[in-house]
Amino acid sequence: MNKDLIKSALRHFVLVAIPVYQVTGGDLKAFAYALIAAIVGPAIRGIDKSDPAFGRVSDFITLELDKLAKADKKKKTK
Repeated sequence: MNKDLIKSALRHFVLVAIPVYQVTGGDLKAFAYALIAAIVGPAIRGIDKSDPAFGRVSDFITLELDKLAKADKKKKTK
């Protein structure tokens, strides 16, 4: 599973859980709904293969950046 996708879901959960706690006082059912709400957004982005953050495009961009970094490193060592 993609680490960036998990980190994004965790960030969303924290952002949703804080106001849920303040409003409900720690209701577990409300936290369950907050967890679902936090997972839905990143999951939709993960399903979308053209999404630049998590889809196929992100793999291509990562490979290209790695190639550029290696080329730059070789250039500096010469």
